[in-house]
Amino acid sequence: MDGDWRTDRIGAALRGENPTVLRRLESAFAVIGDVQFLPGYSVLLVDDPAVQRLSDLPKAKRSAFLSGMDQLGEAVERACRRRDPDFRRVNLEILGNTDPFLHAHVWPRFDWEPSELVGRPVWLYPPDRWKGERFGLGPQHDVLREAIGSELDRLRSTAQVAVES
Repeated sequence: MDGDWRTDRIGAALRGENPTVLRRLESAFAVIGDVQFLPGYSVLLVDDPAVQRLSDLPKAKRSAFLSGMDQLGEAVERACRRRDPDFRRVNLEILGNTDPFLHAHVWPRFDWEPSELVGRPVWLYPPDRWKGERFGLGPQHDVLREAIGSELDRLRSTAQVAVES
């Protein structure tokens, strides 16, 4: 993948140039993570790069962002549970320590993870998991990308039917 979009992930998503975008949600972009040492790792990116923290959003957009985080978390959970019998749960995190824009991490967790890490934050994984091609996003993740995207579509259509009822 071309690296230029990484310098402006949200701008690239708004222009349709971010290859990690799974779906456009109400106030955010659901994207698959650059690293996949925990297959299905995804991120929710706010749709305005000037927004740095959740409290920067007006209440309605804040609710929409949190709803998007919930949708992405459930989509990742459904897709991962169907693909891997060792799926345990999803961890949701809004941290904001590195990137200057609001985003939420969606981490699937699995029973096959090393025993010293399975119950701990993913940030304690060794540096080799975060860099390089071995765990990088690639064509081998296309089926998983499609599964998460399809689950997002199902969840949105179910929500739409509920609103119309």
